[in-house]
Amino acid sequence: MTDPAVEAFLSESGLVDVASDVELARVRDLLEDVSLLVQSGHDVRDLRVAATAMRELLIAARLFSPWRDRPKLTVFGSARTPATSPLYAMARSLSARMAARGWMTVSGAGPGIMQAAAEGAGLDDTLGVNITLPFEQSSNPYVDAESRLVEMKYFFTRKVALTKESLAFVFFPGGLGTMDEVFEILTLLHTGKGGPAPVLLVDTAEGTYWESWQRFIDESVIDMGYLDEDAAVLFKLCHSLDEVEREIDHFYTNFTEFTLSSGRGRIGLRRPLAIEECAVLEHRVPELATGDGLHTEANALTFDFDGRRYVELRRLIDAVNDLG
Repeated sequence: MTDPAVEAFLSESGLVDVASDVELARVRDLLEDVSLLVQSGHDVRDLRVAATAMRELLIAARLFSPWRDRPKLTVFGSARTPATSPLYAMARSLSARMAARGWMTVSGAGPGIMQAAAEGAGLDDTLGVNITLPFEQSSNPYVDAESRLVEMKYFFTRKVALTKESLAFVFFPGGLGTMDEVFEILTLLHTGKGGPAPVLLVDTAEGTYWESWQRFIDESVIDMGYLDEDAAVLFKLCHSLDEVEREIDHFYTNFTEFTLSSGRGRIGLRRPLAIEECAVLEHRVPELATGDGLHTEANALTFDFDGRRYVELRRLIDAVNDLG
């Protein structure tokens, strides 16, 4: 039932005159949820958390809004990486190379790898999402604090902002925060809560950080049955910036986006596929060729999709891109 107080607020605020029906429905849902919370004998801390989280998400949305048409790369890594480290130089060079190609860099805005990424991209091509901490983390001088920076209290809202807009994710070695972020991204991709995207784990030519991490995944997660072996397709270890660029380029060779509606998956394409190419895809990813099968149409490939097979979806995307 519609809350009369909510309707009165919408009318008096003038939102009914400027917002679309979809926007009004979302605002109405939000206000009614707040009203129910206030009426439910809540702990005031619940309202404080909800209000802070909503404010941070809205501030982040305003930060990103002017740059929605720009492709974005999010760079993660340790705040403790010194400027003398080869990893710092790699992160700086990567963002500079991507900026030259028209990409913006999104980072945590702090020191270490985050500073290196911002330094390489430059003030105009960097978006920073900082976290307020009593130690270690403060905004670095390579982020425009006036127009390209937001600071957040909560890690979970920060991770939403760091991931929602980006088309690729690069991880340099780091500590607990970096581990939290890499597992968060992989979980989102594995469960379909985030759109398909390349996840690149980067180290120097001699570095073994991610090989050690992958041994843990292989021996203590996959071998013990907590994850299917095929899930390793969701990430790629890279030991040079050329590898990183090749992986990003390959992922978007033909793929543009994935959408799901009424049990039917749709992969957007830069060029349509021929009928014989569908046959190749059915051979490579037979799990997604069941039911009504794969169908090519103008700039799209469609197929039955149960909302669970996101590892197979990634394999299909790779196969589509392999066709060139």
